[in-house]
Amino acid sequence: MGLEDAKSQVDRAFTGEGRGLAFENAFGGATSFLRRRYTKDVAGADLAILGVPFDQAVTHRPGSRFGPRAIREASTLQPYDPPYGWPFDPLSEMTVVDTGDLPFDYARTWDFPPALTARVAEILAQGVGTVTLGGDHFITLPILRAYAETYGPLSVVQFDAHSDLWPDDDMERIDHGTFLYKAVKLGLVDPARSVQIGIRTVTHDRLGMPMIDARSVHEEGPDAVAEQIRRIVGDAPAYVTFDIDALDPAFAPGTGTPVWGGLHSWQAAAILRAMAGMNVVGGDVVEVSPPYDTTGATAIAGAHVATEIMCLYGWRRLGKEG
Repeated sequence: MGLEDAKSQVDRAFTGEGRGLAFENAFGGATSFLRRRYTKDVAGADLAILGVPFDQAVTHRPGSRFGPRAIREASTLQPYDPPYGWPFDPLSEMTVVDTGDLPFDYARTWDFPPALTARVAEILAQGVGTVTLGGDHFITLPILRAYAETYGPLSVVQFDAHSDLWPDDDMERIDHGTFLYKAVKLGLVDPARSVQIGIRTVTHDRLGMPMIDARSVHEEGPDAVAEQIRRIVGDAPAYVTFDIDALDPAFAPGTGTPVWGGLHSWQAAAILRAMAGMNVVGGDVVEVSPPYDTTGATAIAGAHVATEIMCLYGWRRLGKEG
């Protein structure tokens, strides 16, 4: 396996069987996420990757509409081996498909939220989870609507520089800085069993949402932080949303609202892996804005985060929580 496969594999995004590692040249072929098969039909899959190239809710720098494409391209370096640090191979033990990007009319922003909710609900109805590639952080609200229909009020594990709890009682208004405020007010999220990690901006009313700020992560270490997350969330169905600006701009400069003092890449990786066994039912990685990062480092980070969420989902689904 490996060298011989590399001589013959190409465009596994169209020809793949759904499971197994991929060995085609990283610099060639169609760039689905982790070289998974592209399909709109997710029947029989365990997990669907969904791209949502929407960035019309940003407060500062746009560009995350290009995030899904960049994350997929960055992920082509990963599927040669199982994810490092995990004692299983999710690509071989689960059927993961890439269901492409959500179609929507960019000029009719009011139609976008229900379209996203409907697509995620359609996937969940088939017993398939989702890992979504954003897009700005507003996209998490319509996704949570679909998940709450299936699971009831969710626990949200949010990695972010910002709380996104700024008050906004106009439920039709689209804003990436208020998605969680609205999710709590709409009863989609149980704040007492949710937690935010990496926060380093001021919020006057946290609506009962526990927080582990960036300084606490630096001082206490990833294992202690993961233990706090486990204690707060318990066994509740948990949705992991990772705003790439949770990472310090040194590691993820390609984002719309960067804030200094953030998490290091290794800290985020260690926390996510130490969460193994939690009841993670889905997740997303958002706010990757490639125009602000000529190195591609931010998209690389986003691809790794999405892979870690895939592992968290698979670990529990495959009964490996022991």
